[in-house]
Amino acid sequence: MENIGAIAILLAFCFAIYAVLASVTGKVKRKPKLVVSGERAVYAIWFLLTTASAMLVYALIIGDFRLSYVASHSNRAMPILYKFSAWWGGMEGSLLLWAWILSSYSALVVFTNRRKFQDMMPYVIGILMTVQAFFLFLIAFPENPFQVLAVGKGVTEVPDGQGLNPLLQYWTMAIHPPMLYLGYVGFTIPFAFAIASLITRQAGDAWIHTTRRWTIITWGFQSTGILLGAGWAYAVLGWGGYWGWDPVENASLLPWITATAFLHSVMMQEKKGMMKVWNMVLISSTFFLCIFGTFLTRSGIVGSVHAFAQSPIGKYFVIFLACGIAAVIYLILDRLDYLKSEAQLESVISRESSFLFNNLILLASCFAVLWGTIFPVISEAVTGEKISVDAPFYNRVNVPIGLFLMLLTGVGPLIAWRRSSIESLKKAFLIPSVVGLAVMAGLVIGGVRHFYATVSLGLCAFVTATILIEFYKGSRAISKRTQQNLLMAAVELTHRNTRRYGGYIVHLAMVMLFIGFTGAAFNKDGTHDVRVGDKFTIGRYDLKIRDLLDGDNENYSWRKALVDIEVNGKHIGTLEPEQRMYKASRQPTSEVAIRRRLNEDLYLNFAGVTNDGKNLAIIQSYVFPLVTWIWVGFYVLIFGTLVCLVPPKVKMQYLRTETVGVVEKHAPVTQ
Repeated sequence: MENIGAIAILLAFCFAIYAVLASVTGKVKRKPKLVVSGERAVYAIWFLLTTASAMLVYALIIGDFRLSYVASHSNRAMPILYKFSAWWGGMEGSLLLWAWILSSYSALVVFTNRRKFQDMMPYVIGILMTVQAFFLFLIAFPENPFQVLAVGKGVTEVPDGQGLNPLLQYWTMAIHPPMLYLGYVGFTIPFAFAIASLITRQAGDAWIHTTRRWTIITWGFQSTGILLGAGWAYAVLGWGGYWGWDPVENASLLPWITATAFLHSVMMQEKKGMMKVWNMVLISSTFFLCIFGTFLTRSGIVGSVHAFAQSPIGKYFVIFLACGIAAVIYLILDRLDYLKSEAQLESVISRESSFLFNNLILLASCFAVLWGTIFPVISEAVTGEKISVDAPFYNRVNVPIGLFLMLLTGVGPLIAWRRSSIESLKKAFLIPSVVGLAVMAGLVIGGVRHFYATVSLGLCAFVTATILIEFYKGSRAISKRTQQNLLMAAVELTHRNTRRYGGYIVHLAMVMLFIGFTGAAFNKDGTHDVRVGDKFTIGRYDLKIRDLLDGDNENYSWRKALVDIEVNGKHIGTLEPEQRMYKASRQPTSEVAIRRRLNEDLYLNFAGVTNDGKNLAIIQSYVFPLVTWIWVGFYVLIFGTLVCLVPPKVKMQYLRTETVGVVEKHAPVTQ
């Protein structure tokens, strides 16, 4: 079995090199059959990597501990879900997953575009297969998942494996890494089309129209992966946070920021023929930041609970990044004549300028996060001392940036294209501004003295009012014409322009996320050493340790505390925080207990018992206001993204010379 898997990977590597050579040579030499053979090589790579992946998963499930990877990341006692997720639980398997997803994406792209874009597609295949060959080289040679374990003299087999890292034995970790990889890998597709358009000197926007849906889907996967990771950190790591500005967390955020800027910027190119250079830079930056994130996780240059062990493959990533970035910079500079804007910015008070400011602020945030992430590496290289950048740095920089972005989220829909009059601005901004200021005033009157929290919640109200007004006015216009109720009219309105109104739903999700983030300003915490029967208090909650229980199963032993909760003398429930010791790895973990509500979460972590002979239970307690809004926002974001992917009922036509009104025009211009 291990031979079949290793040979499949090696053959896939050879086919990837062939696909690059056949596609590019066939295009240059005008030999269509050679190009077709390159396309078929892409299908062959998918088949070979699917075979190799199936072999590895099968070995993990049955417990073939002859393989070093299986012995390190699986054991007999693990549930089958975690045996399957061990596929990406280690370095070699995660690289194989990366390569398999890319092969699947590539095969789908080739199949759906086999009769389109005859000039670009050979170069698209060449770029995709160059990336594919790089990752296949890594898993065929330095990080092969099918290496057989060398056993000692007289030992013929390993009786059991070490098992998956206990921190990864949680349901979201069976979803989070694949979602993140679907995002990371998926950005290769629009990047390949963008670079192919530069190579072939395409003056039009064909690559954008082709990859628009790809980019939205990939952005949705990346968003899902990031938020699932935040949920895992909140529920598993035991410290109560969902984001710690860890280097690997940052590495997943960076391409999301540039991709978000790209999705906004690309509308300018579609509607106005502007920001073409911006779009090339943004999609290229997104791709290289995905590769950088993959490098950061696997090189060992940063310490992180999310990172793999130190590996020699870091140097290969550095070479790949250096060569790729240099090639893209050369292409963009050489093709600047094909990237000239077809229109100029006519007024600072226009929707075009709001998109530009949005991009500038997003890139400022991206640079700040990137600088903070790589600064320890730079400081160690220059001074020999690794200087860490802690969470306060990121918060000081990104909180004001985030608030300004929230402001732009509300301002953008209220401003007309090209230029806006003072009268139209007064009319558009009146109600949202009154709502936002009223919320801030109410918070101050209610005793809130945290400046950023007050501003954040006021801006959230401002943006929410903007979105609701946009939906209401459009729905009311349709309702008057069709006699539908407002709800059905809103559905009809959204279906007519799914990208626009799906985008508003995504913006509403961002409002919910910001509400959840803002709640962190009011967190409460405490640590209590208590015996059975004792009471302690956190916030408005009175807590009592009713009992301590223990037990074990094949995978781990456990001890839990039963904690009764009272508010104003009324019993409202029981939480059961738990501590586990996994038998195979001898690694302890905590299973926190959370009482989730929209207004606040009560969060308990059982940290063990004291060693002073008193055997007191150590309970870490937290109250997290509004944090549940983050997870609500996650579901709304997924819904909004799906709406954006629905084909509109009326095909849109954007005339690059038209002036679009602020709130008066809701019906699309039809062909």
